[in-house]
Amino acid sequence: MATSRDDSKLTFLKYEEGDYKWDKWTEAIFEADHSHKCPTYVQRTPPCQGSCPSGEDIRGWLDIVRGIEHPPEGTSMQEYAFRRSTDANPFPAMMGRVCPAPCQDGCNRNDVEDFVGINAFEQYIGDEAYKSGFKFDNSAALGDKKVAIIGGGPAGMSAAYHLRRRGIGSTIFDDHAELGGMMRYGIPGYRIPRGELEHECNRILEMGGIEFRPNTRIGKDISVEQLEKDYGAVLWALGCKIGRGLPLDGWEETPNCVSAVDFLEQFNKGELKYTANKVVCVGGGDTSIDVVSVSRRIGTLKDYSENPEDVVSGTITHGDVDPAQRVACDSVVLTALFARDQMTAAEHEVNDADREGVVLMNEVMPVEIIRNDAGRATALKLVDSKWESNGPVAVEGGKEYIIEADVIISAIGQGGDMSGVEDFANERNLIDADKFYQVPNKPGHFVAGDIVRPHLLTTAIGQASIAAETIDHYLKQEEMRKRPKVDKHHFSLLGKMKEAGLEPSPYTVDETRGTDGADFAIHNYEDRSRNEIITTNKLFLGHFEFTPRNLREEDVPDSEQVLNHFEERTTGFSDEQAVAEANRCMSCGMCFECDNCVIFCPQDAVFRVKKDKKTMGRYVATDYAKCIGCHICADVCPTGYIDMALGE
Repeated sequence: MATSRDDSKLTFLKYEEGDYKWDKWTEAIFEADHSHKCPTYVQRTPPCQGSCPSGEDIRGWLDIVRGIEHPPEGTSMQEYAFRRSTDANPFPAMMGRVCPAPCQDGCNRNDVEDFVGINAFEQYIGDEAYKSGFKFDNSAALGDKKVAIIGGGPAGMSAAYHLRRRGIGSTIFDDHAELGGMMRYGIPGYRIPRGELEHECNRILEMGGIEFRPNTRIGKDISVEQLEKDYGAVLWALGCKIGRGLPLDGWEETPNCVSAVDFLEQFNKGELKYTANKVVCVGGGDTSIDVVSVSRRIGTLKDYSENPEDVVSGTITHGDVDPAQRVACDSVVLTALFARDQMTAAEHEVNDADREGVVLMNEVMPVEIIRNDAGRATALKLVDSKWESNGPVAVEGGKEYIIEADVIISAIGQGGDMSGVEDFANERNLIDADKFYQVPNKPGHFVAGDIVRPHLLTTAIGQASIAAETIDHYLKQEEMRKRPKVDKHHFSLLGKMKEAGLEPSPYTVDETRGTDGADFAIHNYEDRSRNEIITTNKLFLGHFEFTPRNLREEDVPDSEQVLNHFEERTTGFSDEQAVAEANRCMSCGMCFECDNCVIFCPQDAVFRVKKDKKTMGRYVATDYAKCIGCHICADVCPTGYIDMALGE
């Protein structure tokens, strides 16, 4: 049993200060010789997975990388980790780069010293798959019914992938020329390399049974009624690509006030290659960071004379530009309602923008667009603000700021474009969904992604996975099952045992009592992963030594280097770095074979299962004839896999 060698660096306490007595004498170890309880091995969901909107089995692929869970014969560690990761999410290389990683916020290792670098792992898995040419399993035979998917972004592509794995073909309709949605048209290439994006999109199409219809708008080029005739179901994954303007007088009428969505789409299509000299962006989320970081990179021209909104609206496009003709913008300013540490943008993205020379103004709100006689914006007036009663209010006696601007960009949210399909729009111009991602009162219609509620890319991917399962039930005319409380992609011990050739034998009617001597069920094991997320109060944190996080290398330019800097920001892990960081995972809720329970059992009741019966999750068992219920095994289990529950 390991203990920390440098307690001063650790953040947890096993007991409160002064707490050194048992609350109840019956809990003392020396009273446990007449306990009625014996250990049960209980699988729970770790909080990283519980915090992941796409529900990835994060603990699973970390245990694969670190070598605890072994791949089937003939499969490499990298491929097996890829397959486990993409059970939930077909875009590991993309999410490993741009997901703000709520899984890392949830990681129990935060209560020791620092979270596990899950984002970096996902990039590693995606990059290894790209280099090695791993393909998706398309062995499920295609049925005779197809699904129409409206939108080729992360939700639509995820749905097509999950449907194909169930043997259901689809046609993806998108009003753009290429697949990817916001991954392609909303996020710059230095954050999402286009080669890897192309590969991850094409890998889905290569499964077969998935058709792509580009430059096609439903409600204009094809009617909804025609879709209903031609397809067994329709999934709406439109996304949200209408940027919200600032709630200020004159916003709509002021030509050089534009949306972040339009600005970034034109940049990502290669049609915006420089911008105005003075840029002000109002936001605070990741989209606003992309706007100001792009502006610092593309700069302006020495002889810039055009109206900046013309290229954003698509009225004009930029041809090839000699980088030497670009000069840095005089000012690129980002304003946010919240304090810096409360901005919705990822912390490292905010820090990068600061390093790149963006001027950050926090806890200010815009109150007026200042215009010249021609009606063009020349500045934005802001005041100090605070958040009160679910909205921003000006601070009484606070300062007033006038920020000069050649273009003002709004990055305060997005809405859906429901033109042509207004019958599906709710009062917020989005589409309603029930808990199964069906469109209420529209049989055969389903919905996923930002058009339900604008959120993260990984949220859209997770919703599409559930929608695909619902569509499968619908096409088979099956009753919808109740969704689990913890609705994620869980590790299956039974599936693992089948894979390892250890599948339990068939049950016979004469086997009615006990599983310790029989082979028809998994002995002394309980799966609560669909109902419980394990927290650190069930772990033995004293087992874990202080181990600093292994960091990815980053190429973030400073304010002098940022102009014309379009190289990718992050460099993925090597194999050695990946294994080292995986070893920091505490495998919460699942045995990681530390042997503590075997070593410290005073009765030798806990034992390792025979090697030919061993697999992930079945490393130890208990001889109940020897067990006295002392609960030492549960106390020293680092991962919280042992409950003193049998007999309750």
